[in-house]
Amino acid sequence: MNTTLTRLPAAALALCLSATLAHAHGDVAPQPVNTEGLPDLTGGWEFENPFRDPSSEYWERALRIGDSAYNQNCARCHGLEVVSGGLAPDLRFLMAEEMDDEWFLERIRRGSGDRMPAYEDLMNQQAMWAIRTYIETRPDPDGIAEHMPRLRDIRDGLRAKQEAIAAGSASAEDYAEEIAALHVELMEIALAVPTMSGAPKADSIARRAAVILERGGERALREADETLTIGLSVAR
Repeated sequence: MNTTLTRLPAAALALCLSATLAHAHGDVAPQPVNTEGLPDLTGGWEFENPFRDPSSEYWERALRIGDSAYNQNCARCHGLEVVSGGLAPDLRFLMAEEMDDEWFLERIRRGSGDRMPAYEDLMNQQAMWAIRTYIETRPDPDGIAEHMPRLRDIRDGLRAKQEAIAAGSASAEDYAEEIAALHVELMEIALAVPTMSGAPKADSIARRAAVILERGGERALREADETLTIGLSVAR
């Protein structure tokens, strides 16, 4: 296995990992990950992300598991939404291709230095690849910046609808057609947002809100509002 990246920007990550992460994790205890819903990978260790294809029936599940697992095990050092504050490498710059997949797998399995723990005894490879899926689907901030004003308008509109429902002047059913149209618009925005890794699909706040709105109902309005609010706040 090639465990040393030979080009930028991933090469820079490899070079600084042992020096930076050696003092990063502190006393954080690695957490096990529930990978129920992902297929068994019984043919030995994969060396390319098996969940990369967004059309796969497992992509969404891998993304959600990876989101939870990353935030439990990695965010303290590598940053919320994988935006590093400088303490550890910014993993968003790992390319979504086999060479960087191998580097990622070697580091997460074996650890690096005294403070980067080895996860091989705590996670199966489904969990590791789910984390990889989450990392590589981070959206390019520049790619979504132009859509922020419209996303803010959509968020405000969702909030107004909730207020009308709470006041008894409307119901969720009254907004069904409008919500369906917003779902389509959010998906169009989501498709226009690139990843930083070259992965085929970004997990942007637009996509997350669209997935929630597709469920319909008052709860979906509230959760989409919350998703957009958090994303817009982080973007500032």
